[in-house]
Amino acid sequence: MMEVRGDPELVLCAGSKKVWRTGPWNGFRYSGIPGTLTYTGFNFSFINNEQEITYSYNTSSSVLSKLTVNQSGAVQRSLWVEDSGMWNVIWYAPMDQCDTMRVCGPFAACNPNTSPSCDCIQGFTPKSPAKWLYRDATDGCVRKTKLDCKNGTDGFHVIPYTKLADTSNASVNKNLSLVDCKTKCLSNCSCTAYAPADVRNGGSGCIIWTSELTDLRVFINNSYGQDLYVRLAAIDLGQLSTASGKSSKWVIPFVIIIVSMVLILAYIGYLIRKRRKRRQSRAIQESNNSFHERSNQGVASGNNHLELSQKNDLELPLLDFGTIVSATENFSADNKLGRVALDLFIRNLVRLLGCCIQGEERILVYEYMPNKSLDFLLFGKPKEEGLGWQIRFKIIMGIARGFLYLHHDSRLRVIHRDLKASNILLDKDMNPKIFDFGMARIFGGDEVEGNTRKVVGTYGYMSPEYAMDGIFSQKSDVFSFGVLMLEIITGKKNRGVYLAAAHTNLLDHASMEFMEGGKQLADG
Repeated sequence: MMEVRGDPELVLCAGSKKVWRTGPWNGFRYSGIPGTLTYTGFNFSFINNEQEITYSYNTSSSVLSKLTVNQSGAVQRSLWVEDSGMWNVIWYAPMDQCDTMRVCGPFAACNPNTSPSCDCIQGFTPKSPAKWLYRDATDGCVRKTKLDCKNGTDGFHVIPYTKLADTSNASVNKNLSLVDCKTKCLSNCSCTAYAPADVRNGGSGCIIWTSELTDLRVFINNSYGQDLYVRLAAIDLGQLSTASGKSSKWVIPFVIIIVSMVLILAYIGYLIRKRRKRRQSRAIQESNNSFHERSNQGVASGNNHLELSQKNDLELPLLDFGTIVSATENFSADNKLGRVALDLFIRNLVRLLGCCIQGEERILVYEYMPNKSLDFLLFGKPKEEGLGWQIRFKIIMGIARGFLYLHHDSRLRVIHRDLKASNILLDKDMNPKIFDFGMARIFGGDEVEGNTRKVVGTYGYMSPEYAMDGIFSQKSDVFSFGVLMLEIITGKKNRGVYLAAAHTNLLDHASMEFMEGGKQLADG
């Protein structure tokens, strides 16, 4: 539907909840749909005046197109291909996690090409730092420094290539120049940002935000998006400017104080590092002795296994920091995956050996996986070094056994929620092991389904009901397993565009190949 508040834009809703928006029209395209101008045979038009607000497009007579919302709740544009007698999807939305409304919270920008994808914009810091550690950015960010509207020292930081923030609460004036827009923003103490309403001819018109900036994303291509000017305090801009004509006598004393504090902090840091090195050397020396003693006591004859506590299997052993320092040769880069091995409790799950707490550091120790991840073997090696079919079958069966245990044989049912190729590790015998349970949920008793307002995981592997409505169950993992199995068979990533048939993902590609006999589907 068309959202007419602020600068008009198209929105996709699930019930009364907005799940995706196009961004406002910037004179060429909607700022959140950069591919609009690349469609051959399409002519897009947007009219916004006192009499009407309309968006339309025309196609050449040879192009048959439709715009629909599919059963998963995604909007997609399709073209009719006469030769195949089928519709081919050329674009769809939401396309990635950054297309989802407000995934990063206020004053944070989303970039799908970075990890994590959410980051506070310059001059802001996470509102809930503890949640950001767990990749939950929904609370957004807050200012580091309060604006100085009274003295007029504020300035603007430009964020290029953006899908503009939600404009439903913004004010729009099509008649102002960009310079006048900046002046108007500075004269309003509530103004948080401004942007041109039309990017043609250097920019004109004025959009002003006086509240939080939400649903902001950035593109890496400089031909996409547009500039957004965010208002910041002078110190957050890296400058100590003052209003024109005002005294700046305080600048020199301020600089002297800052330099003095930096020198003092540097000296304190030197003392702390020196003490830490002394303590670390002592720990290494002590651990060399204790480690050999423990090795003699804990290693069975003929085996290279480290004995842990004989307590309840559910307890996580607390390892000595000195032992880890010694075992990893003082955290050498060559050993950062560890070289400790133990008998597995569950064959197809990566075993967590223990943990260590040293000051502010928290270390988890897992069994060593010499063959890295399935993602690396499938997509990171040359074609001629690919996996044989016996190994691929072995990997698929091993993953299935792991999920059989998680879903049915475990005392508490576990839903992984983030199954993908990079979360499958391979041991020396190429046995697959499921890894990374940071997003997993545990079901007890008769629970078979859960619901969440914060959808986490990796787009492309999520089941439709989880991605759109936050509903997850065993079926969610089974859907992800199906996508992963297709990747193993085809050797292709799910999130790709298959230009030969104009498919946007592996599922569409596999479906088409299956209908045509599946001869071109298998890898190699």
